[in-house]
Amino acid sequence: MFDSYRHESFKDATHVYLTFEYVQGGEIFRLLRRENLFPNDVALFYITEIVLALEYLHKQKIAYRDLKPENLLVAADGHMKITDFGFAKKINDRTFTLCGTPEYLAPEIIMSIGHNHGVDWWALGILIFEMLAGYPPFYDQNPYEVYRRITVGYFEFPAQISINARKLITGLLEPDLSKRLGCMVNAAEDVKQHIWFRGVDWVMVDAKKIQPP
Repeated sequence: MFDSYRHESFKDATHVYLTFEYVQGGEIFRLLRRENLFPNDVALFYITEIVLALEYLHKQKIAYRDLKPENLLVAADGHMKITDFGFAKKINDRTFTLCGTPEYLAPEIIMSIGHNHGVDWWALGILIFEMLAGYPPFYDQNPYEVYRRITVGYFEFPAQISINARKLITGLLEPDLSKRLGCMVNAAEDVKQHIWFRGVDWVMVDAKKIQPP
């Protein structure tokens, strides 16, 4: 038996085998579908940990490029783990690859004008909206209609999303990269200092000392 934190790889004549940590809590996607939507404080807890993960990746010049509930796991201790780095890429300037999940794509990916780490902050805005509303802001059954809505930039907030959360989401879902939260000179710090995160002790979050919901 492998213990739950042991990572191994081995192969036989026809296959390569990888063993990974067992993450007991499963996907945020499953939890969100069961609960329909998250209360503000639950969403806040998960988002703070994701912000720090994105900040770390971006400091290594890595764009994650596939942020969505299906790729977010809850460990046995209640804290977040990000999985599936198949679309992650080290980017020094821009890249033009079309990749990601339709509802979470930033407009610069759809329009093929080149993108960088800013697409992760856009996706974070989508994720916060979905956690608080129960559905993504540009949802449609037709992927091409999703793309149209994203490029037009029109969406409506449901009543339960607070004013401060709306301000953060709007700042992240900014088509202009020079104005998008997380993409300006202060990078992730602009996101962390937003009023929605008021009272968050980021050192405690980084040390995983905040009690999970």
